[in-house]
Parts: sequence; C-alpha cells; structure tokens
Amino acid sequence: MKKIILCFVLLTSSFVARSDEGMWMLSHLSSGSMNVMRSLGLEMSRKELFNTKGTSLKDAVVCFGGFCTGVIVSPNGLVFTNHHCGFDEIQSLSTTESDFLTNGFVSQSFADELPAKGLYVRILKRTDDVSKRVEKAIEKCYKKHKTAVDTMDVAACELMRRSCVDSVCTVIENEYARRYPDMFSEVSPYYEGNAYYVNVYEQYDDIRLVFAPPQSLGKFGGDTDNWMWPRQTCDFSVFRIYVDKDNHPAEYSPENKPFQPTRYAEISLDGFDKGDYCMTVGYPGRTNRYLSSYGIQERVYGSNAARINVRGEKQRVWKRWMDKDPAIRLQYASKYANSSNYWKNSIGMNKAIADLRVVEQKQEQEQSISDWIANDSRLSLRFGNVLSDLSTAYDARKDGARAISYINESFLAGPDLLRIAYYFTRFCEAEDSSLKEQWSDRIRQQYKDWNTDVDRETMTTLIRNYREQVAQEYLPSIYTIIDTLYNGDIAAYVDTLFSQTFLLDTTCLYKELSEEQIDSDPAMQCNRTVRDFSDSIYDDISKYNRVIAACERKLCQARLEMDYDQPHYSDANSTLRVSYGFVEDYTGASGYQTYFTTMSSLLDKVSQGDSISDYRVESDIVTMLKADNFDPYRDKRSGEMNLCFLTNNDITGGNSGSPIFDGRGRLLGLAFDGNWDAMSGDISFTQELSRCIAVDIRYVLYVIDCIGHAERLIHEVGL
Repeated sequence: MKKIILCFVLLTSSFVARSDEGMWMLSHLSSGSMNVMRSLGLEMSRKELFNTKGTSLKDAVVCFGGFCTGVIVSPNGLVFTNHHCGFDEIQSLSTTESDFLTNGFVSQSFADELPAKGLYVRILKRTDDVSKRVEKAIEKCYKKHKTAVDTMDVAACELMRRSCVDSVCTVIENEYARRYPDMFSEVSPYYEGNAYYVNVYEQYDDIRLVFAPPQSLGKFGGDTDNWMWPRQTCDFSVFRIYVDKDNHPAEYSPENKPFQPTRYAEISLDGFDKGDYCMTVGYPGRTNRYLSSYGIQERVYGSNAARINVRGEKQRVWKRWMDKDPAIRLQYASKYANSSNYWKNSIGMNKAIADLRVVEQKQEQEQSISDWIANDSRLSLRFGNVLSDLSTAYDARKDGARAISYINESFLAGPDLLRIAYYFTRFCEAEDSSLKEQWSDRIRQQYKDWNTDVDRETMTTLIRNYREQVAQEYLPSIYTIIDTLYNGDIAAYVDTLFSQTFLLDTTCLYKELSEEQIDSDPAMQCNRTVRDFSDSIYDDISKYNRVIAACERKLCQARLEMDYDQPHYSDANSTLRVSYGFVEDYTGASGYQTYFTTMSSLLDKVSQGDSISDYRVESDIVTMLKADNFDPYRDKRSGEMNLCFLTNNDITGGNSGSPIFDGRGRLLGLAFDGNWDAMSGDISFTQELSRCIAVDIRYVLYVIDCIGHAERLIHEVGL
C-alpha cells in the first residue's frame, strides 16, 4: 500500500484561500489561518481559542444533543441555543393545558426549570491526531494478507480496510475510555478517511428547560421564510446544565445543582457594523465538498428527489389534520418542523446545484486531477482509474440506491406505525435491561405524539405514492398481498393493519405475547417485509458502495496532493469547528439586501398575518413590540431594535445554535440558518452568495426581559 499523505501537512502551509470559506478544526489552526483571522479583527491568541491545559473559548461551546450547538452564557451553566434545536423538548414537555410551544415557557427559579429527559450536552476536552497509528494498522494488515490483497478487486480490498480501521479505532477508543473513564471518547474520520482524530468529551445528561419564547416569535416566518432572507425570527431557547454536588456530570436527580463552568461567554450589547470580524464556533453536521460529480448527480436525482417527493405528500396529509384540530397540531408540530426543514433544503439544494452549475464545476476540477495523474507514471499507478471506477460504480448502483431512498422516506421514516413496529422489535430483542428500557421509552414517546387516523391516511398515501415512483422490481411483497388479497385496495390493506395490530398503545409493552403472536401481527409483518426487502437491495449494491467509498477517498487524496501548497479543511463531521469572516450584506436573486433587519420589518410582515399564517403574532405581543420600549437593547448607532443579521461565515446543519463571537470572544448572536441562493453549500461553497443568518443577541435578551419578564436571567448573564 502506498503511504497516505496526511492532511495535517497542509494545515501548516501558507494561507492563500478565501478568508471566509472553511470549517476549520479549532484544535489544529495553522499559523497562516491565525494570521488571516488577526488581519480580519481577531484579538485572541491561539491558546485563548483552544487550550487543553487551561480554559479557552472552546469550553463555552457545547454540542447540544448531538444535532445542534449551544453556548454557555453564565456561571450557573445557562445555555443558549436555537428555538428549533430545543423544539422537540419544548413540544415534549407541552400539553394541551400547558402549551409551551404556543405560549412560551418562563421559569422564575431553579425549582421551576423542567428536566428534558434524554437530552445531553457535550463539552470537548481534547483532540488527538491518531492518523499515523491508523495508517500503520492498515499497512500491517495489508502486508499480513499480501497474497490475498494482490488478487482482490477494489471492493474486497475496501472491505478489508474497513474492518481494519474499525478494529484499530475500537482499540483506540477503549484505551481512551480507560485513560478518561468519566468521559466519552470517539475516533472520527477526516478528509474522506485520509486522516483520523480522537475527540474526548465531558457529557452532561441532566439538562433542563429554562426559557422558550412563544412559537410566534421563536419560529416566526415558519416554512414561508425558512432558508430565506430577510428574517425576523427570534430563534432561541434557554436550557441549563445540572451536575452533582461535586460539579461532576450526573443522571437527573432533584438533588443536582446548576453547573459551574470553567468558561462562559461574555455577552456584548455594543453591536457591530458591516465588515466587522466574527466567527462561529460549533458542531457542523455533514458537508460533502470533496464529493465527486457522480456523487452529486446521484444526490440530486436520488435522495434529494425522494425527500422532496415523499415528504411533500406526507406533509400535505399532516397539515390538513393539524389545521382542523389543535390537539393534532401540538402532537405533530415537531414532526412537521423536522420533516419540512430538510424537505425545503433539498428543493433549494437541487435548484442551487443547477443554477450555479455545481456539477459542471466539479467536472472541470476532476478533469484537472485526471490530467495531473496522467502526467506522472507513479501517480497513474496509484490513482489511474479512480474516475472511471467511480463512474462505473455509481451507474451500477443508481436504480438500487434510488429505490432505497424512496423506501427510507416512504416506509422506514414514513408511517409512525412502522416505526413503532421497528422499536418494538428492538425492544423484544434487547437482552440488557437498560437497553430494553431505552427502547421502551422510545415507544412511549412515540405514542405521545401519535394519532392513528392521521397515520392511517399517511400510510395509505405513502404506499400508493411509492408504487408510482419506482419500477416494478423494487416493489416489496406487501404489494403482492395488496393486489391478491385486497384487490389492489391500499386503504383496505392499511385498515387491516390498524384494526388487527396489538401496537396501538403502550399496553403492548406489558402483554404476554408469544413469538407466534408477534410474528403474525400484520404491522410487524409489514415492517419486517419492507426492511428485509431494503436489506436485499442494499446487499445487491454493497459491492458498488465499497468501490465508491474507496474511490471517493482516493479522489480526495489526489486533490489534496495536487494542491499541496493550498490549505484544505476537512468536510464537517459533527466535530468542533471554527468558521471566520465578517458581517456582510447580500445580493442574490431578489437583489441587494442589507445585513440586518429591524423591528419595523417584523411589524410589516405581521400586518400580512391574515393571509400568511406564518406571520401571525399574538395581539398582546404585537402591542409590546409597537411600544418601542427597547432600551437598553436597541442599536446604539441607529436607535433601531435590530433583530437578525448576516455574516459570510461558512456553516451547515449542526451549526444551528452556534455562537457568533466578535474578535474578543464576546457573544453577538446565534446562527440559525443559511440562505436560499446558496443551498448547494454543503457540496460547494460560493463566496459571493453563501451567508449565515443569525439572531442578534440583543433581540434575544429583549424577548427574555420584556416579553418573558425573566429578569433573573438578565441578571444571571451579567447585564
């Protein structure tokens, strides 16, 4: 095996890339990166940003639940994140009598704060490079099996490599678990698997809801404004970390105390101007900027197309029921929000990929790589067929991968009944009592937010739609049952599932059921049939999946080596990153837009509330907003109440709730969205168009203080 050229070498090269692109490892910032950050306005040292032997800014930033980011803002473990990040917890704690989604939630003491069961936050303690160790393990494995390796095709070789990497990463994680027994350690791949780092976190499991604005403010604009600018959304919620008497992480207990952090963020009321330096520090989820043109095309016509089609059908059913029944609206609010968010994201991404000619740009880059390889015989031996192999493999799995995308959206992530059937299967299979309880909890939670009439219509709609979208060969055998036993009547088949299943309520967890009863339940049979069918498709294309994984990694490595004198950041992978840039205006398809919005723009939209439901705000709140009592939160320069603002920081999903800091590490706002014209940003960053949308921290504080009357929180954050 040729030695992998690891990318930490690139991190130390001179910085010549555009200053605002990149999600950089905060633990491994190069001197060049630091120089650019300082030139833009950073006033902090490297150790003030990231330090494992003392406190630093990283200690104020938390991974929120594994899907968002938050920032600690007080000496008592108060955490700010987005409203949509806390949405599930707010909804879960709500009832029709105490509707915290609609009315908001305000705690006036520690005792009033509500436990968010199952929610956790993590704080990164250290990051260690283990790339050489993984590389040596791979080389050793290949040498040990050299005779076999010499005769293996790409897919078989990749399978061996994957097994080796999994083994050595498990060993490393176990070593770190022994070294740091009270922490969570995880090895993650970077640069498409060309480098590996182990991240060590302190995890806190007692998290409590402290404050939530009314949904009319926290989700203002809803689907209408999602991914759009200008915005007026006060997208924040407030939680608190609790610990044991010794300030150590602990499971929930009434005896636990508020966390005393080593570092929390200072809040700034000074405001900012266009061109001012700012940086996001957070946990971006997943980008694919090294993805080949073939992979991008598969995403457009495969997973994105399936998500757009199926979720559109599902959401139409949900919306109709939610509009006519307040109880159903509350039950399905979180599900609808989660579904629609990336439904609209996929629509925007496909549009931006086409409008910005992303595939064509990637093809031009691949041609440059191909020419570079062809000019060196040694490179040809290592990379020679990588692009043709990718083309062949993607083409071979095209139909199967598309079918799996539709199965995932239509069945596995579609009707709640099938999700309950899957959870119940795992509940029955669990041998460990704690694992059994986890699956039991998930089942109970599923019933809390379930309406059988809604789900019956959803399931009927999605089964019918799936048949219309895929070829005959990708129909699971439930369609044969529908055609032969129900004369093609999908609704009748679904009615049977709902009328004969034992999975309609939590009593299924306590019934003495024989294996035969479980196996013969029609909902359990449907779930098993579809999952087995999906697995069979996956098995059919697994060889091509391995070829693609190997070739995408090689293509990334070739790009890094070809541009060795340029810095390259790794794709986002839910680990801590920093993005830096400055406050910036925006010119997109709708023309020029200034970098901030004010209260007057919100009130303009509120006036359209009769025709656009996403712009409706309660009359008593509107009265307060019109009163113009914004001191001390109004902008000192203009005298306006600023709401949201734009930067050219590089973000993606997972950055939601990320703090936006100024050059001194003071909190300016919370990132919550990207912009429509640059929805291809997860695949290709466009400097002129890509923007981060954030809520101004002064708007957050105004709502806490003047709408929520939670003066204790204002005092707690030092204002």
